Amino acid sequence: MPVPLPDHTGRAVLAIAEAVKATGGRALLVGGCVRDALLGRTPKDFDLEVFGVPADSLEKLLRRIHKVDTVGRSFGVFKLNSLGLDVALPRRESKTGSGHKGFTVEGDPHLSHREAALRRDFTVNAISSDPLTGELIDPLDGVSDLQAKRLKHCGPQFGEDPLRVLRAMQFLARFEFSADPATVELCSTIGTEGLPAERLCEEWRKLILQGVKPSLGLRFLRDCGWVRHYPELNALIGCPQDPHWHPEGDVWEHVNHCLDAFARARVGDPWEDFVVGLAVLLHDVGKPLVTAMEDGRWRSRGHDTAGLPLARTFLERLTRQTAVFEEVLPLIEGHHQPHNLWQGNAGPGAVRRLAAKVGRLDRLARVVTADQSGRPPKVADLSAVDWLLARANELHVREAAPKRVVLGRHLIALGYAAGPDFRTHLDACYEAQLDGLFADEAGGIEFLKVRLAEAGK
Repeated sequence: MPVPLPDHTGRAVLAIAEAVKATGGRALLVGGCVRDALLGRTPKDFDLEVFGVPADSLEKLLRRIHKVDTVGRSFGVFKLNSLGLDVALPRRESKTGSGHKGFTVEGDPHLSHREAALRRDFTVNAISSDPLTGELIDPLDGVSDLQAKRLKHCGPQFGEDPLRVLRAMQFLARFEFSADPATVELCSTIGTEGLPAERLCEEWRKLILQGVKPSLGLRFLRDCGWVRHYPELNALIGCPQDPHWHPEGDVWEHVNHCLDAFARARVGDPWEDFVVGLAVLLHDVGKPLVTAMEDGRWRSRGHDTAGLPLARTFLERLTRQTAVFEEVLPLIEGHHQPHNLWQGNAGPGAVRRLAAKVGRLDRLARVVTADQSGRPPKVADLSAVDWLLARANELHVREAAPKRVVLGRHLIALGYAAGPDFRTHLDACYEAQLDGLFADEAGGIEFLKVRLAEAGK
């Protein structure tokens, strides 16, 4: 089966394949591009595996066709970046240490197709296609697994790279596959081996941004036991909820349904979806700490704030990016506020304050929508969301917190030197602005003058 290629990439692939063939070798498309083509999807990145041509000869051959980035040459990998194309020799890998990088990798052009396939992660990613003939080479029967929507590891070396467990998590979610029982069993024996945060984060990012049904990935972590490495999520399993409000079951079930609801309504902006998706994943991690039976009903009072330290700990395993903490945690803390404000028919000041706290009310609305949609068979009640977004539009705070009108330069212009209460005055002005006491610079300066006069400044 021919793999569809963009014109500029396709010309280069065919040229490389013809040149390799002329030297007695064979170049095959392999991996995700073949898998996606067989699934009827449009591939984005392309990998060529070249058999029978030594690394030096392959490099010279490639340079005659296109500019080559040799950053991966020691592993037998040559990148043609402008084409989205990686060209590599079949590789032997041997475990030499712990973790994702604890391998010795050596390109070997003389490996058989089966040997090369066995070093890959999943059989559905070990199918090759000859770009010159369209012939499929499938030594591990990956096509059958693809047709059965089954995710199956290639061989015993799978267990040497712990990151592959999280790759399984996001693949299951993205393709709505089921995991082969032997793969689940093997993953249950694999430890994390100190995987670096950036690699963990990349797999969770794919789950959140690309998962059609993220719950499949989470349920896999539970089934293979890896959820134990995320105790904030593990504690959700079996945590009870009032069946009147949560007929779906425990908090774990609720979060799974919420993530699937979120995935159905992604907006397509990677940062926005990542921030909201993380908030949805972690919005109820505080419930196991505070859930108690009161008057014959399970209640989880204060779980929105109780969960903040746990959510931070989870996020710290994935990233040190300050913006993630600054933008995700307020959404978790504020996810009950729209309902509270709606019930109390709160005024403009309360809506502005909520916008100042969470940064973007449209994000908060998405979190609440997912929360309300994660309670099947209960129909989502979005009255509070609709009310909040209407107020946010009226007050022009839907996509940003109100900007401070009174700034430090205004204090300095009035002859006030920086001091211990400098911030106190600015914060008081902002509170007054949120209350609607002024809306422009002139009004803000007048309010500041009165405040300073009353303070004797």
